[in-house]
Amino acid sequence: MKSALITGITGQDGAYLAQLLLSKGYRVVGLAPRRSATDTSLARLEWLGIEKDVELIDGDLTDLSSVIRAVQHASPDEVYNLGAQSFVKTSWDQPLLTGQSTGIGAANVLEAIRIVKPEARFYQASTSEMYGLIQEPMQSESTPFYPRSPYAVAKLYAHWMTVNYRESFDMYACSGILFNHESPLRGLEFVTRKVTDGVARIKLGLEKELRLGNIDAKRDWGHARDYVKAMWLMLQQDEADDYVIATGRTTTVRDMCRIAFEAAELNMDEHLVIDPAFFRPAEVEILLGNADKAKAKLGWEAETSLEQMIEEMYQADFDRLSGR
Repeated sequence: MKSALITGITGQDGAYLAQLLLSKGYRVVGLAPRRSATDTSLARLEWLGIEKDVELIDGDLTDLSSVIRAVQHASPDEVYNLGAQSFVKTSWDQPLLTGQSTGIGAANVLEAIRIVKPEARFYQASTSEMYGLIQEPMQSESTPFYPRSPYAVAKLYAHWMTVNYRESFDMYACSGILFNHESPLRGLEFVTRKVTDGVARIKLGLEKELRLGNIDAKRDWGHARDYVKAMWLMLQQDEADDYVIATGRTTTVRDMCRIAFEAAELNMDEHLVIDPAFFRPAEVEILLGNADKAKAKLGWEAETSLEQMIEEMYQADFDRLSGR
């Protein structure tokens, strides 16, 4: 039986990845930070019905000793580093914490693997936010990076450390440069979930308006359930490499909102309010990924359309809020 260690297992991607690996017969161990007796939320694992099938151990990416113990305990064949301070807006308010958890945290995992089990295969969760002020209309593995937030800068450090450990220590270390990916398990602080939750509240009469910032920003959105398959595929190849994972379709926040309001049979213009308080100090205006390499080498393609995903998210929020 293969063993996998997942950091960030209680997050959206960690939960879907755990579900995928369990379906393939893996032993799944998750690293979960705990700062109080009730701090570790299992809500996403419970939503998928797998909370009893994974093994959770206490640990924090910023504490190298706990990461080393986690690798010793799991003795993993594969390590997926999905843990991070992953909210872009928060990174402006907590830039040093973001650097420690998102940047140095990844280096801690790499170092723990190098010390304890250098033959383990490593996946780093990189992000399209690293492209930031885009240098090419469509971003691929060779597009220059230009990060525009403390989060993106921290992720870029983690990305290049992954490359350096691969080249310096001959470790099997991959980075997946994932474009935006969402699901009913997405946190409420992210715009897609804020929209679907807000629309469901309006539909149920719990709210009258949805307040957003820059709705003309464009993103390449896919479903997390599809994207975790790409993570697993990367670690099954003969040689480690980095891959862009994206749908190749870009959509404005405005049009994404329209899909959600239409799913609820509501008129968007009657409820959507632009609030300057939600604008970022530096905005990433457009992201559009070229996943040709992943298609050619991994045989991976996105399977869920944006419309299907937003409708699924809206329905899940509607059911949750209405107590179904």
